[in-house]
Amino acid sequence: MVDIFDEVSDDLRSERAARLLRRYGALLVIAALLVLLGVAAQQAVTWYQARQDQEAATRFLNLSQTIDTAGQNITNDQRTADASALINFANGAPAGYRTLARLRAAGLDADAGQLPAAEGLWDQVAQDDAADPLLRGLANLLWAQHGLGNAPDAAVASHLAGLTSPQNPLHGVAQETQALMFLEQGNTAQAKALFSQIAADPGAPEGVRNRADGLLAKLNG
Repeated sequence: MVDIFDEVSDDLRSERAARLLRRYGALLVIAALLVLLGVAAQQAVTWYQARQDQEAATRFLNLSQTIDTAGQNITNDQRTADASALINFANGAPAGYRTLARLRAAGLDADAGQLPAAEGLWDQVAQDDAADPLLRGLANLLWAQHGLGNAPDAAVASHLAGLTSPQNPLHGVAQETQALMFLEQGNTAQAKALFSQIAADPGAPEGVRNRADGLLAKLNG
């Protein structure tokens, strides 16, 4: 008797499944196709991004090699031209290479005496949410370093804001720049206090600590 009920139950389940398949079969096929298309699209995007990164890497290395080959013989006109080539590359490059290209172009512009152009590029990096936070901080630091004596102190201080915290990897150099700003303002006491702090900071680079010691010695006569 139990076997008969089991058979009837199995038949009912089979019939119910058949009805569901007839009713929703097309939708299930479409859903399966959408899943497959989604996987294929993701793979295509991954492939495309990898290809774009590889092409960007090749172009950036070629541009850098051209600059490096010139070495110390490079002229200001060449620096400006190379900076323009890097900027053109950056405009269509993936985020990482865009940042590197802008930083290198800014350095070339600064060396060529084109400080406003360099500052503009550093600001672009600093304000780029897609850029690595450390490189954004570096852009602000470079702006501040080159701005000493050339830009208002308030602008220099604003670019250093957040970088002088002990938790920031760039804090040693940022504090050094801040201390030099104090010296330029005539705030010798503040400068000496900050140089003393830097000299005793194990988290600051050795070169920065040594410079702080040397400047303290000069300031203390």
